[in-house]
Amino acid sequence: MKLLYPLNIQNEFVFNSSPRDFTVEEIPLYEFTGEGEHLILKVRKKELTTWEMIDILSGYVGIKRKEIGYAGLKDKHAMTIQSVSLPAKFEEKIAAFEHPQIKILETIKHNNKIRVGHLKGNRFQIRLKKVLGLQKEKLDSGLKWIKANGVPNYFGNQRFGTDGTNWIDGKKILDGKLKIRDRKTREFLIGSYQSYLFNNWLSKRMELNLMLEKFSEEETETFMNLPEGSLKGAKQQPHFYKLLEGDVMMHYPYGRLFEVENLQEEAERFMSKDIAPTGLVPGSKTKRASGAAGMIESQFDEEMNLYGARRYAWIQVTDVKGKYIEEKAHYELSFTLPKGSYATNVLDVLRGKSLEN
Repeated sequence: MKLLYPLNIQNEFVFNSSPRDFTVEEIPLYEFTGEGEHLILKVRKKELTTWEMIDILSGYVGIKRKEIGYAGLKDKHAMTIQSVSLPAKFEEKIAAFEHPQIKILETIKHNNKIRVGHLKGNRFQIRLKKVLGLQKEKLDSGLKWIKANGVPNYFGNQRFGTDGTNWIDGKKILDGKLKIRDRKTREFLIGSYQSYLFNNWLSKRMELNLMLEKFSEEETETFMNLPEGSLKGAKQQPHFYKLLEGDVMMHYPYGRLFEVENLQEEAERFMSKDIAPTGLVPGSKTKRASGAAGMIESQFDEEMNLYGARRYAWIQVTDVKGKYIEEKAHYELSFTLPKGSYATNVLDVLRGKSLEN
């Protein structure tokens, strides 16, 4: 699939996904109480997946993997900091824990086990290398644009496996051409196909946005096979991402879903970061778009025996900072993203290139 991005800046730099150049710190959803039956570990790891870290901790303590709670899965090829929970009765034993790739930074008690999704977002620190000549100015300009506008919320490569083909097995399962007995593996592969459909839908909407920058509304309607008049007023909307009749919006950074009623008013609210458009993660019991938005969305909708969802199509990037180290030709940047979002989207916008994924 081809992922489209908003900036045409063609910037070259080197990014190595390694603990030296890539740090991710989880932002907890709530403060921990300091008392209760669960012990919260603030853990720093490197060159390990979250599952590998949990296996090491559970093996050391002598409990099953499922007894350890976590909020989200973190990159293997990064220095990552996240919170996990385990029964507080193991506090004394865990105090003696040592491992070359895992360090427990803090412990505190809490009355609940950490559950998947119990985080606000993640803070990223990234070092870019071989930033030469005008590339520094391009990065400065790109970061300024991202800070004001945000980025498209594509699913990252992690969802599609090392060779990027997990979604193919997911489709085969849905088509009855592949049988997987393990329920979690089956749902993971189908989830990869859901992500693939979402990314293709979002790339189609990005194509529309890019076309409206170069062509008239009438010409874009023709190119995109949309009804005459369906893009009326879209070109005048203040945000790069143009809303359409029938789009399903959500209050930002969280809140209820609702359908666009007044395009110009909702476009102003989107620009002020009060709301954001959503895209379909196909499945059951999920609201669908209508109108012109629904016409595009339906091309990437399939029936499947999994719950679907609405996912933000566009997200805001906060706490954005950039610093150029001229003598090393390094550019150090940091930013915060909401949960479920990928730092690669920020880097790909800064590259200014559309990518085959």
